[in-house]
Amino acid sequence: MQTLKSVKSIQDEVQSRMNKSLDAVRREFQNLRTGRANVALIENLEVLYYGSATPLKGLATLSIPDAKSILIQPWDVNAVGDIEKAIKKSELGLNPHVDGKIIRVPVPPLTEERRNEISKLIKKIAEEGRVSVRNVRHEANEAAKRLEKEKLITEDEMFKSQKEVQKLTDKSIETIDQLLARKEQEIREV
Repeated sequence: MQTLKSVKSIQDEVQSRMNKSLDAVRREFQNLRTGRANVALIENLEVLYYGSATPLKGLATLSIPDAKSILIQPWDVNAVGDIEKAIKKSELGLNPHVDGKIIRVPVPPLTEERRNEISKLIKKIAEEGRVSVRNVRHEANEAAKRLEKEKLITEDEMFKSQKEVQKLTDKSIETIDQLLARKEQEIREV
């Protein structure tokens, strides 16, 4: 943020970086298994297909026929074995069943122990997101102070900038807290 020359550019940069932090938290949460079927769980799984690693979503149509299973319909029937192998190798604890040209992946219910592990993990992910947001705030405030010191903005503009950055920070942290609450509720559902 050293090269930014105005309060507006600082705020635009802050918004952009905080949104990236929120997106990272969302992605991390999506990749956690909660006992409910979700294509996000496996769509980015790397499948070794004709010698190259390819994301599963690039090889098949993924759907949710019911709350407890995922249906995979490969576009190339020859990929069925590769997809099955990739799912079994993953650390998701899923056991795919090949049914001719399609693969059914039942999503087993979570044990109480696994729910507690996931709960700790999502709290850690949320805290990392909050720390990331606070770091952005700190850097933005430092950039505003430098601009004021270099007489490029007034002291009032610096304080106004810090106030706006704090509003963005509060909003981002509130969003992370909401995402955390939703994911915890999802984990606790039996």
